[in-house]
Amino acid sequence: MKDELAALVSPETAGDPMNDRKWVRSSLVQLSQRLIQMGHQASATTVGRLLSGLGYSLKANVKRRSGQDHPERDTQFGHIEAQKAVFKAAGQPIISVDTKKKEPIGDFKNPGRVWCKEAEAVNVHDFLPEDSVRAIPYGIYDLQLNRGFVYVGTSADTSAFAVDAIATWWTNEGRQAYADADSLLILADGGGCNGHRRHAWKERLQNELSHRFGLAVTVCHYPPGCSKWNPIEHRLFSFISLNWAGIPLRTLDILLACLRGTTTSAGLVVKAQLLEGEYPKGVKVSPHVMRQLRVERHAVCPQWNYTIQPYIRFLPASAFKKAEVVSG
Repeated sequence: MKDELAALVSPETAGDPMNDRKWVRSSLVQLSQRLIQMGHQASATTVGRLLSGLGYSLKANVKRRSGQDHPERDTQFGHIEAQKAVFKAAGQPIISVDTKKKEPIGDFKNPGRVWCKEAEAVNVHDFLPEDSVRAIPYGIYDLQLNRGFVYVGTSADTSAFAVDAIATWWTNEGRQAYADADSLLILADGGGCNGHRRHAWKERLQNELSHRFGLAVTVCHYPPGCSKWNPIEHRLFSFISLNWAGIPLRTLDILLACLRGTTTSAGLVVKAQLLEGEYPKGVKVSPHVMRQLRVERHAVCPQWNYTIQPYIRFLPASAFKKAEVVSG
């Protein structure tokens, strides 16, 4: 029977080139059933013992392959640092944006542990009922002020939702903190709702941010597989995850309280609010509309770097007053 088993697993055997460990794709039960069809009486336990004698062992997947580096990876990182230096020297705002992991609202287990006398009881299964709410936290991290802002939606993670969150931040926070700003630098991942290929993202930035507020919006996307270098990941999201670890997010109010309670010894402060509204998926932007956008692509990695100019440059009220004095 040992020889028959060796013949069965031979076509689907994998091995470690650094040692003599081997493993197969089929389960012990499947191999046992095949041996029974061949006329042998072998339980799954027996198959496991025989496989061990043949040099096989039970293995889990190991995440070791990071993929091949993009040829323009280092060039893009250099360009991002150069853009950050230019905006910082000019006193213009720099924000890092991304959508955090969607969180189910209800009696669901939240990974992590918390000091308490008795562990809170939650649902055995994480199956979401049809009327359940899934929170979508879209984060904005201000690199210069070390401030985090999270806008929580319950509809869909779309480009419209992302830009509306940025526009809300600019209306409530950004233009007060940067009163003289006429440009904005956005650092974002290459995919997702704010991905570099999303037409809806660029169209919404043009009309709801650049044109609406008279801002020249420069966007720099990180290369594929490099989202861990996006500052929001390790300067905001990591601390949020630590703050609510082990706390069941039973209501949106609890989730918002956990977001607002996130602080660090370095002075991080987080504000959070709901961003209500329906954001349907699958909204298309026609080629005609895309041709009307004022998108200026950078010479360095143009697929990841571009500046969106407003249709009309809005001037502050002081500029009009000076013009009136001169003309008079």
